[in-house]
Amino acid sequence: MFSRPSIERTCVLALGLVATGSLVAAGPCDLFSSGGTPCIAAHSTTRALYSAYAGSLYQVKRGSDNTTTNIAPLSAGGVANAEAQDTFCASTTCLITIIYDQSGRGNHLTQAPPGGFSGPESNGYDNLASATGAPVTLNGQKAYGVFISPGTGYRNNAASGTATGDAAEGMYAVLDGTHYNGGCCFDYGNAETNSHDTGNGHMEAIYFGDSTSWGSGSGSGPWVMADLENGLFSGLSAGNNAGDPSISYRFVTAAIKGEPNQWAIRGANAASGSLSTYYSGVRPSVSGYNPMSKEGAIILGIGGDNSVSAQGTFYEGVMTSGYPSDATENSVQANIVAAKYATTALTSGPALTVGSSISLRATTACCTTRYLAHTGSTVNTQVVSSSSTTALKQQASWTVRAGLGNSACFSFESVDTAGSYIRHYNFALLVNANDGSKQFHEDATFCPQTGLNGQGNSIRSWSYPTRYFRHYSNVGYIASNGGVHTFDAATSFNDDVSWVISTGFA
Repeated sequence: MFSRPSIERTCVLALGLVATGSLVAAGPCDLFSSGGTPCIAAHSTTRALYSAYAGSLYQVKRGSDNTTTNIAPLSAGGVANAEAQDTFCASTTCLITIIYDQSGRGNHLTQAPPGGFSGPESNGYDNLASATGAPVTLNGQKAYGVFISPGTGYRNNAASGTATGDAAEGMYAVLDGTHYNGGCCFDYGNAETNSHDTGNGHMEAIYFGDSTSWGSGSGSGPWVMADLENGLFSGLSAGNNAGDPSISYRFVTAAIKGEPNQWAIRGANAASGSLSTYYSGVRPSVSGYNPMSKEGAIILGIGGDNSVSAQGTFYEGVMTSGYPSDATENSVQANIVAAKYATTALTSGPALTVGSSISLRATTACCTTRYLAHTGSTVNTQVVSSSSTTALKQQASWTVRAGLGNSACFSFESVDTAGSYIRHYNFALLVNANDGSKQFHEDATFCPQTGLNGQGNSIRSWSYPTRYFRHYSNVGYIASNGGVHTFDAATSFNDDVSWVISTGFA
């Protein structure tokens, strides 16, 4: 329980924040501390979570020379210095290598190692996130979130101060409410220290997605649930709990907290309004969850056993010592709303016009007469000119459509096969008929940016933003700048992923 003075102090800080609209009036961790439940981990690539914090928020590594730099707030308590990242990453690719812990405990998040499941990187590690996949603004200032594609994950198996056993803790995260899937498991929170499933009750983490394999809420999802290991719980019972609503907010605040035989799920629109309680009550009656056996590792984007099939976007989150009061959490929600998360452009470079027909010419020295085309379902490059056959001209022409999976980006419909689009499948580019599924729509959505070699555009996958349209041995892929596949080779990457876009041949 919390004394009236501590609750009043929390509320005063929150009101001061709302009144000033300033990010530095009081940070989320200042508010948790005032409420008697201090942060023991504080992670964000978008802003400082303490009013006095001016240290590093995250580290990026660029593909051109594999050097790294740290990104800090513009000022103490402020928004990340996105311009510093943009300058460092200009004309190359960048990955987020470390998400620093602002609490002072050193609970940094780094590339997750293999566990019960292996990741797709070398030696079974998970992928690192693109540093540019999730641009947003906070109070009008640009920042970048952490875009988690399937296979991407961060972890700390030796965290300090996290809850273990049945000890009390709380956590919240600000997430993209439109980026999710049914894979296991897009989590942030407390997990096993050996990256393996060690039994019921060995985790306590925020889950966001529309998986129905263990639990669900009302509607079709996505839902905020608790991953308690071997179960995603939406309330007291295993399975469906109608009190846990489907989420439709672009920015969502998700909160989980637990103490002996008591836990809660809370959520809100991170851009406006107050927190709602979706569940508050005793632990699930299934064996192993009362008492809990929490281990104290910290995960982001994966399950406790390194399950890597989920996706989502993370902007900020903390974990606390002790069970936060609703009043403290409500003040933190007011702080989040005052930060004014908003969307911003996902594209750059020469603009595309929806409805126009385009052709894409390779810029690599070997191949400047070759255009992106297709033969049947295979996307490739072919030599095309004004004297080519009508059939070939049509195969090398694409109608620009609003992005099927995100209208801020684009999809490319085949001119000669109406209703079929370029999509990626196992990282190869294919032309397939639109089946109307969420998976197809996301696979067929791409975000053009200024060409990495200074020419035209580079066409980035929306769902795998580390990957771009690339021609490799005259075949089309979405490729990363260095990686485990032959088509990910770093040699000539910038040239191979840069395309000059012109009016379509047909």
